[in-house]
Amino acid sequence: MLLGIIADDFTGASDIANTIAKGLPGQGGLRTAQFLGVPDRPAPSSIEAGVVALKTRSVPAAEAVAQSLRALEWLQAQGCRQIVFKYCSTFDSTPEGNIGPVGEALAAALGVRGIIACPAFPTMGRTVHQGHLFVRGRLLSESGMENHPLTPMTDPDLRRWLGRQCKSAVGLVPAEVVRLGAGAVRAALEASASRGDVLVIADAATDADLLVLGTAAAEAPLVTGGSGIALGLSANFIARGEAKGGEVDYVPVDGPEAILAGSCSGATLGQVELHAQAHPTFRVDADAVMRGAVTPAEVAAFLLDRTGEAPLAYSSSPPEVISAIQALYGRETVSQRIEGFFADVAVALRKGGLRRLVVAGGETSSAVAQALDFGALAIGPEIDPGVPILTDADHSIALALKSGNFGAPDFFGKALRTMEQP
Repeated sequence: MLLGIIADDFTGASDIANTIAKGLPGQGGLRTAQFLGVPDRPAPSSIEAGVVALKTRSVPAAEAVAQSLRALEWLQAQGCRQIVFKYCSTFDSTPEGNIGPVGEALAAALGVRGIIACPAFPTMGRTVHQGHLFVRGRLLSESGMENHPLTPMTDPDLRRWLGRQCKSAVGLVPAEVVRLGAGAVRAALEASASRGDVLVIADAATDADLLVLGTAAAEAPLVTGGSGIALGLSANFIARGEAKGGEVDYVPVDGPEAILAGSCSGATLGQVELHAQAHPTFRVDADAVMRGAVTPAEVAAFLLDRTGEAPLAYSSSPPEVISAIQALYGRETVSQRIEGFFADVAVALRKGGLRRLVVAGGETSSAVAQALDFGALAIGPEIDPGVPILTDADHSIALALKSGNFGAPDFFGKALRTMEQP
């Protein structure tokens, strides 16, 4: 294995796995697999890039560090030449962590400083300028992320936000340096390292900027960022003759289908509203879940009885509704109960013969993927930017794990159709 990725949630893992497997046009990417948690056995020898999907975005920082270091140890044992710590392109974290603590712990384990930290993903409107994160032209703190139920992002200054989490100072490679090319970026990173900066925010507003950063990081033991930071990493290994590149292989999957949506993002709310106009839906009321008035078996039965109609079960609600439920029962309690509820629904669906499953929401996807426990997942075609199809080893099921803010308005139907196509 050449490239190892540690992702802090399951949808983010799929996102960056898609970027690495797809590679650059005309060149292709690396043979990539996504692992659900730290594996307990060696990876197949054919795999060139392994993505270890963890659920560490919203756990206590010490636990996130411990899990990430275990993932690092396994990836090193597979022979990885470079490690990527992948987090969300909206930098989802609290003032305490977990991006800073995990990034510093990985850097310490690898004995490096002056490490790129760049969440930019221009294709999805995430750009970084002078260390500030923008979402579709608006500051992060005005993008809707300030209302996130678990990690409200109220400060767009990534150096300041990360500085609250880190023991060391946080550096910056500004846009004017990035535009000078990879050599200038490497010099800036070395200067930051000499000052003792472990993590260094790098500006990026275009894919061209990300390719410059990728070239600058060709020999770096550690890189951190969103999936965009991996845009040019496959090409580095191909250029050195260590990998051949190539297109993604995919075996179509058809049969019984269902959609589960637990995200409360604006994009998912719109996707739910559009899909519900022409397909059967089951609204999973959060208060009813907390009171035990609705069961996973009830929801699974509804969905299985309507296969062939692209049925949807969702708990997605506007922020003010979720806030009221959290005030009543507690934020963490509500989150864990809803995630566990959808995980139980997914297990019941699988037992009922489900073959195609779409899940919306990072935390929901993590809970579902852990409950289904597939081990290694192969990376298939991209449905929408950042969201590929995933399949298990024997192609018995196809999954789409979608971050809340990703996907076109018709994503749900498109995902199910794409799974059936060669």
